[in-house]
Amino acid sequence: MAERTVRALLQRVTHASVTVEGAVLGEIGPGLLILICAMHGDTEVEADKLAAKIAKLRIFTDDAGKMNRSVLDTGGAALVVSQFTLAADTSRGNRPGFSTAAPPEDGRRLYEYFAGCIQSQGIPVASGRFGADMAVSLINDGPVTIWLDTAA
Repeated sequence: MAERTVRALLQRVTHASVTVEGAVLGEIGPGLLILICAMHGDTEVEADKLAAKIAKLRIFTDDAGKMNRSVLDTGGAALVVSQFTLAADTSRGNRPGFSTAAPPEDGRRLYEYFAGCIQSQGIPVASGRFGADMAVSLINDGPVTIWLDTAA
């Protein structure tokens, strides 16, 4: 049985927004842009684990300039955007395959559940629209970009 791993790419931002069909659906100031992908077989257990880790991850600078504060410590927000392309498998050529991504109905359910988990950690959440063609805009702070999954 394959190991279950919800995948996320975090970007520490000073501003981020997501637009669909010309309308801004979600927008945050300082905080985290979280691109999230549920993998085949994932459950709420993996989403809970990842949300708890992200909420406590110390990637924001303290007064001494050290990465020693979490998004909770800073009062930052999270923009949560579904991105099934994080499941890309490029091992067999130049065209990525996405067969390891969760089926759309499971992906949607886990995406919405994950956004709720982040919010239940005390972090204000904005989000995109699952399955939509989205334009994501951000100002990466640092730049700080971190890859996470529940296998780590």
